[in-house]
Amino acid sequence: MKHHNQHHHHNHASNHLEKTYAHKEEDSFRTLAKRNKLFGLWIAEQLGMDRSIHDSYANEVIIADLAEPGPMDIIRKVMNDAELRGIYFKEDFLLQRLDYFDSVAHEESEE
Repeated sequence: MKHHNQHHHHNHASNHLEKTYAHKEEDSFRTLAKRNKLFGLWIAEQLGMDRSIHDSYANEVIIADLAEPGPMDIIRKVMNDAELRGIYFKEDFLLQRLDYFDSVAHEESEE
């Protein structure tokens, strides 16, 4: 019978860990989405898009980030969108801006 109780305790502990991990995952996903939205809004402004489409463009950037791990999927999207408008960004510059918006998103999530 003792063995059964230990098993129950183990399940309770692992469930707690899973919930904690899931919460952290959710928070980091939310922060990432916030970063991408801020980045998308900034890019929309840089590309001279009409203000009425800034939000929908930012949402496109958020969705583009789901394509693969890491930031290169949104960097490619933004560079392609910019080139279509005759605007050329250096990849390093965009990565620096993304880092900046990442720190802004983290600060806002801690408030």
